[in-house]
Amino acid sequence: MERDTVVKEVVEALKIFSRDIRTQIDEMGSQLRAEIQDTANQLRAEIQDTANQLRAEMQDTANQLRAEMHETANQLRAEMQQFRAEVNERFDRLEQKFAGLRVELTETQETVHFLASKTIQHEKKLLHLAKQLESIR
Repeated sequence: MERDTVVKEVVEALKIFSRDIRTQIDEMGSQLRAEIQDTANQLRAEIQDTANQLRAEMQDTANQLRAEMHETANQLRAEMQQFRAEVNERFDRLEQKFAGLRVELTETQETVHFLASKTIQHEKKLLHLAKQLESIR
């Protein structure tokens, strides 16, 4: 009987030891789960922070690009206005030059007409004189 008692005590000790080991394993599992959860939460927070930083940087870059595009557009407008002014000035000078040429051409045309009419008058006189000379001979 003593043997049975010893065996029972050993079995009981093993059961207690087994419960203690299970309890320790469960506690370690709980601790591990808690640490994994904490690490996951930290990673989520870091990812969120990084995403927010990236969004802010992207927004800044977009704003800089918009500002540069606006500045470039303004520069182009200014250059186009300057170009238009130069072209208009040149056209004005050309129009003045053509107007002067028209006046000169008109005066030349009038002179040619005058000379042509005088030439015709002289030819008529010469013909008349030639006829008079023939009639005298």
